[in-house]
Amino acid sequence: MLPFVSLLAAELVCLVYGAEVIRDTTTYGQTVSENLFIVNKQLAPDGFQRSTVLAGLTPSTGSFPGPLISGNKGVRFNLNVTDQLTDPSMVRSTTVHWHGLFQKTTNYADGVAFVSQCPIAANHSFLYDFQVPDQAGTFWYHSHISVQYCDGLRGPLVIYDPQDPQAYLYDVDDETTVLTIADWFHNTSTELIAAAVAPLADATLINGKGRYLGGPAVPLAVINVQQGKRYRFRMISIACDANHNFSIDGHRLTVIEVDGENHEPATVDNIQIFPGQRYSFVLDATQPVDNYWVRALSSSGVGTSGFIGGLNSGILRYQGAPDADPTTTNSTGVVLTESMLHPLENPGAPGLPFPGGADEVLNLTLGFNLPATFFMNDTQYIPPTVPVLLQILSGAQSPQDLLPPGSVYTLPINKTIEINFFGNATPGGPHPFHLHGHSFDVVRSADNTTYNYENPVRRDVTSVAIGNQTTIRFVTDNPGPWFLHCHIDLHLEFGLAVVMAEAPSLVKATDVTTPAWDELCPIYDSLTPAQLP
Repeated sequence: MLPFVSLLAAELVCLVYGAEVIRDTTTYGQTVSENLFIVNKQLAPDGFQRSTVLAGLTPSTGSFPGPLISGNKGVRFNLNVTDQLTDPSMVRSTTVHWHGLFQKTTNYADGVAFVSQCPIAANHSFLYDFQVPDQAGTFWYHSHISVQYCDGLRGPLVIYDPQDPQAYLYDVDDETTVLTIADWFHNTSTELIAAAVAPLADATLINGKGRYLGGPAVPLAVINVQQGKRYRFRMISIACDANHNFSIDGHRLTVIEVDGENHEPATVDNIQIFPGQRYSFVLDATQPVDNYWVRALSSSGVGTSGFIGGLNSGILRYQGAPDADPTTTNSTGVVLTESMLHPLENPGAPGLPFPGGADEVLNLTLGFNLPATFFMNDTQYIPPTVPVLLQILSGAQSPQDLLPPGSVYTLPINKTIEINFFGNATPGGPHPFHLHGHSFDVVRSADNTTYNYENPVRRDVTSVAIGNQTTIRFVTDNPGPWFLHCHIDLHLEFGLAVVMAEAPSLVKATDVTTPAWDELCPIYDSLTPAQLP
């Protein structure tokens, strides 16, 4: 079970009775206040001990994944992040990004180093204070400085909708049904950067547990179900490199949510999930009481080892089944593609139903050169020394004035934007691209050469395949600088990103900063070389 952020008694998200969950349908506008401590800790989730960067509700309870943060639709979060990092072998400053939350009027709380803030220096803290008025679904949080989240700073975030239109499809939806999929490295992120080669994950972790090739047979994650009940599993890829093919032996998976957006039910046997993506699927526990393998086959190095000895695996255990490894076998079946997914509410892409039928069209071509340099339209993203938001608040407006040069695109307010991604011959793909501040409609998916303007999948992370085209559309209704980047963290580190400066002339009127935010840059800029990384 994941650690759970507790709420005040008057602000409970749900009441749990046995396996049942009863939603409080009257709790709106509650405030969830917590301290989140970022600490170094020795950890061995796959049996190999290493120093990590973790989040915890106290300085001594850092965990992987980090504690589940949750609230009801309409929640206000007051999350005070305190940096207590001391290990000089890894980055000691930090930020936290709340992945998938739009941060309307609170761009400063988006948590991206050198885009929306300066990093939080060690022995300092910063309060992320933001509201989520109209979003519900499955999200997560992670560090957004360098490649720090690969060292462990990643955890789930769920916003429940007491009036979920698809609640009739499931019986159980609580902290026990949050499911994280991660790749895990025995090397630190700074070692991965220094190697400047495609990393090979040492293990796949399901809910923070897994095994590596040649390692000890440490316990695997066990997911408990009761025969006859229907479970809404909220699956989150908190991976920093690998994508995974996920399945549960003997069970079909009915997808009902994609990246915080409700979708029409789509029943499959296998889900390929890329870093940063989330899927809610309903599992109907109708099989005989037994143990069943949960499989998350990694696209990284550990994936070549299959499932022997419990690699890339967890266990689905029915109530009453023995405490034993499964003997079930895997079958391929129907594999999810984006073209199967259609939004439940307000389907349809903005703009006119043909290529180029938007107010503005951007073509972004991915590129790569040795040694380990990625490009977007021939420009490598290198973080500026002054955050883009601070530049805008200081008066910079045009692409020529905004740093880093060639990596900031200004967009007008209330316009339909079409972005065409061209995968080119870039290595390490498919590349999962994430846009902050928005969901978007994927009118041409990487797994399909046709266009869909009527009811395309709506999400915030989509893949860009090598040698192929992906096209998305969204409306610029959220002023501020928003990061658009590959969610393979080393690819971002090596330059695969741009910044969308949305309606910069309106940012001063809409963006709310705080005195503590104003202090982040002077504190960070005063650090000595010995206090860095």
